Amino acid sequence: MQYQVPQFIYRDPKIVGSLTFKQFLYIAAAGLVCFVLYFLLAKTNFLLFLFICACAVLASLFLAFGKMNGRSIPTAFANVFSFAFSKKIYLWKKKETPLTIVLRETAAKKVERKKEFETSLKIAEKSRLRSLSTEIETKK
Repeated sequence: MQYQVPQFIYRDPKIVGSLTFKQFLYIAAAGLVCFVLYFLLAKTNFLLFLFICACAVLASLFLAFGKMNGRSIPTAFANVFSFAFSKKIYLWKKKETPLTIVLRETAAKKVERKKEFETSLKIAEKSRLRSLSTEIETKK
C-alpha cells in the first residue's frame, strides 16, 4: 500500500519550552532592555521607564510571534528592505518591425470577401450533421 508523503515541511526546533531560538532571543532582548532601564530610569522617571518597557515588550512579542502573509515579521522586513535598496533594472527592447501601409478596401471587395467566407462555411444539403441537428431541434 502506498502512502502520500508530505513535502516541504520545515519547522524550527523548539529550544526553550515552546519557543524557538529566535523567539527566545527577541523576548530575552526585551527583558535585557527592561533590566538595564530599571537601573537607569526607574528611580528618576518611573512613567518613562514603564512606557519604554511596554514598547520594548510589545515590539519583541510582535517580532517573535507576528505573521504577515504566512511569513514571520523579521523575514517580511528583510524582504521589504532588500527590495527597497536593491537595484531595479527595467529592460525594454523595442522590436524593429517594418512599416506596413494598409489601403482601404472598397465596399465591393468587402462584400465579395464576406460572400467567400459565407460560402466556405455552408454545410452540404445531404450531410448527416444537418439531419442530426434537425432531429435534436424537433426532438423526434
